[in-house]
Amino acid sequence: MDSPKVPGTRRQFLQQTGMGVGALALQWMLAQESAMAKPPVLKATPPSDLLPRKPHFEPRAKAMISLFQHGGPSHMDLTDPKPELTKYDGTDYTGDIQFSFVNEASKKLLGSPFQFQKHGQCGMELSELLPHTAGVVDDLCMIRSMHTGANGHEVSIRYFHGGIPAVLGRPTFGSWLTYALGSESQDLPAFMVLADPGGHPVDGATNWSNGFMPSMFQGTVLRPKEPRIFNLQPPPHLAGEFQRQNLDFLQELNQKHLESHPGESDLEARIASYELAARMQTAATDALDISQETAATHTMYGLDRPETREYGTRCLLARRLVERGVRFVQLFHSGQPWDNHSSIKTGLTSICKKTDQPAAALVADLRQRGMLDSTLVHWGGEIGRLPVTQEHGTPEKAGRDHNGQGFSIWLAGGGVRGGLTYGKTDDFGHHVIENKVTPNDFQATVMHLFGLNHEEVVYPHGNQEQIITANRPAQVVHDLIV
Repeated sequence: MDSPKVPGTRRQFLQQTGMGVGALALQWMLAQESAMAKPPVLKATPPSDLLPRKPHFEPRAKAMISLFQHGGPSHMDLTDPKPELTKYDGTDYTGDIQFSFVNEASKKLLGSPFQFQKHGQCGMELSELLPHTAGVVDDLCMIRSMHTGANGHEVSIRYFHGGIPAVLGRPTFGSWLTYALGSESQDLPAFMVLADPGGHPVDGATNWSNGFMPSMFQGTVLRPKEPRIFNLQPPPHLAGEFQRQNLDFLQELNQKHLESHPGESDLEARIASYELAARMQTAATDALDISQETAATHTMYGLDRPETREYGTRCLLARRLVERGVRFVQLFHSGQPWDNHSSIKTGLTSICKKTDQPAAALVADLRQRGMLDSTLVHWGGEIGRLPVTQEHGTPEKAGRDHNGQGFSIWLAGGGVRGGLTYGKTDDFGHHVIENKVTPNDFQATVMHLFGLNHEEVVYPHGNQEQIITANRPAQVVHDLIV
């Protein structure tokens, strides 16, 4: 019998031998290879690995889970009660409004159809649509004074993620954190994205882009349904000792390649990265196996209910990933389900039923496991909604247009003050009137929680020293920090 044909290159060998390294491992490995093979030609060479790096000062947070809510959750219907808005429901708003959809514009105030109650020892008021979040309010730092100054989705998304409104091509927040601090785990990617099975969010892969940084700092996307990683395990006839022999043979090819390229100091590190793929095979299998969790944990996250099962599974996976050393995990929705231009009463109810229980369970689970103090959880979208109705005729079809002048997000854990309500919008929820917080302030504050001075996390690019806030005005909001 003829001997099997050996692939001509190391990459072909990896792709064709079926060793079970998996798509995730291969993506991660090749990203590291690309970054180390082509270091940027700059006055200072930035780190080109993901080894753990020391922060500037003692950190409060070591990992972050961002539950990004694309579309603009309606704060006056969820997190920021406005009795005056209800009082003057149906009357004309007397202030100025910038509409995104002028042809459907109305100045008729729309009082919230949902009831608010105080919860927890802190007495934080939340909508009836968030009964599970209401159970963890004493862990939440509710910021009711977020401000982008722009109403558009993409412009504000890029502001939150990249530091400048509307601008493409910048690293996103997870990239900056992993660049600054590296990874606590060398067996899993440092920045992981848990996508929605319905598809990508608005602005697609821009949400987790590495921008002008090496590709190892971009978000690594898990498949949104099982199997979350294709070919993670080798076929039975290639497993065990046979796989070890294949890896040894690959190492031999690598060494010969190194011998033919003397003096390339990065090559040894690049060769070592291939072993990472084998380590990830075990680590990823363990991290993604939620059958290890108790029935009570499954119930807590809503895995026993059809409306919460999918999002609850991703929230649980996020906890398992940070538990194993992943630095930054981000969850996205398909499209922008919070963009309730019409039928807000049914649309908002539907997305809250999907997300409320899993998000609250994540906070409670981190707390009971002793992980909340070192894990920062973020919940929020890129904008909020207007206090007036978007005119659709009948009341049941009423919705709200975009509003970047004032809205809410919340944080939990990682050194923030639990049970705190910070900032204020006007009586109708349109404009911030107290303690305005911009996305740049948010970025500077989160970096501070990770023990970083945001002005000293510098990436040299284009003959300039780039920072996450792009040299825009930014301040650490110390009032939010314990």
